[in-house]
Amino acid sequence: MTMPLRQSIRIGAYILGRRLRRVRRFPLLVELEPLFACNLACAGCGKIQHPADVLRRRMPVEQAVAAVEECGAPMVSIAGGEPLLHPQIGRMVRELVARKKYVFLCTNALLIPRKIDQFEPSPYFAWTVHIDGLRERHDASVCRKGVFDQAVAAVKECRRRGFRVTTNTTFFSTDSPRTVVDVLNYLNDDLAVDQMMISPAYAYEKAPDQEHFLGVEETTRLFREAFGDGNRRRWRFNHSPMFLDFLEGRIDFPCTAWAIPSYSLFGWQRPCYLMADGYARTYRELVEETDWDSYGRGRDPRCANCMAHCGYEPTAVFATLSSLKETLRAVRSG
Repeated sequence: MTMPLRQSIRIGAYILGRRLRRVRRFPLLVELEPLFACNLACAGCGKIQHPADVLRRRMPVEQAVAAVEECGAPMVSIAGGEPLLHPQIGRMVRELVARKKYVFLCTNALLIPRKIDQFEPSPYFAWTVHIDGLRERHDASVCRKGVFDQAVAAVKECRRRGFRVTTNTTFFSTDSPRTVVDVLNYLNDDLAVDQMMISPAYAYEKAPDQEHFLGVEETTRLFREAFGDGNRRRWRFNHSPMFLDFLEGRIDFPCTAWAIPSYSLFGWQRPCYLMADGYARTYRELVEETDWDSYGRGRDPRCANCMAHCGYEPTAVFATLSSLKETLRAVRSG
């Protein structure tokens, strides 16, 4: 399953409009990081390795909204760090929703019970809760016991209150097709979240654990086996069918990281939220002054094992809309 129909129509119209105006590069979604601080220290994340003075900083709401409006993206993923640590996160979401941006708030869910009253259900808003496996696997990933149970309880409360809930699950070399199937079955069938996102882990340069990131062959083997027995058709994914084809190794794409740019306390990050080769002051500067042809698998060794959605999901979306056959397949899967 792909995104809701209303959202799909709007995003399709947005892409068509940019193409009719012959705009070569434009954003589909902004990765907005209004802070880097977090209440967890996950082994596979390098975001909290910044100096203490940087971790104390919080992006003003006006700056965050201005960046989103500047680039014109119709969707925003608010991440970090843990965005619920931001004292004005509720207002930030309300300002973006008021502008009819589709907002995904990425969270480990620990603070949802304390912050949920700051938010209202809306077709433009969804919680994106990180769940990296079942209880033992997830708690090991975030390096703290009890987090899985708290996240599950928060998801249930969000659904009880009428919120749309999605999940994001990262898989490492320690995972097997069985662990992938188990957690996605649980999220899809037992927890009954609206949609799920999946990603092979990317080797953050500053991540404490550098031993368990997946290579391309490991990734495609893992997902091809996990997607068997009709699982892929049954699970409610928030991905295009062609991106899932890509994860299985059935099709290859170039990286289009400019379509999911990252805006943080430092500015527009080059080339994506996974790598930091400097920062631009504006989205236009990011697009026009970044050597995009030097990034991606086969071009930059740091990209050799990357199959992350920030680089390849937009390519899959563009490929889908360029083909009537693939467009119809995406509609049927939704």
